[in-house]
Amino acid sequence: MARRPDGALESEVLSVLWQAKRALTPAEVRAQLPGDLAYTTVMTVLGRLHDKGLLRRTPRGRAFAYATTMSESDVIARRMGDALAATRDPASALSGFVGGLSKRDATLLRNILDELDRK
Repeated sequence: MARRPDGALESEVLSVLWQAKRALTPAEVRAQLPGDLAYTTVMTVLGRLHDKGLLRRTPRGRAFAYATTMSESDVIARRMGDALAATRDPASALSGFVGGLSKRDATLLRNILDELDRK
């Protein structure tokens, strides 16, 4: 099986949990992920996401059940902020990002900035 890109498995696990209507155990998460992942791999990813504050866990039987603490849009916004904070040249990073937006997304960004200016 091909190796996933960095962060891909965390994203897949988060996606499963965002789609769930309730907290899920590691076995339930594992059952919804593609491929044949080891239970311990799923446990490790859930533990890391919990340590990052992206999941909460509650006891369920002999395991924990996990649920997200943030919406998908909040997680993406946090990641974007982290990436921007990590660069030595935020102006160039923002310029590159904004320059690569589709017309639709650029219009959306303009509308959001206009709305923020009005507040």
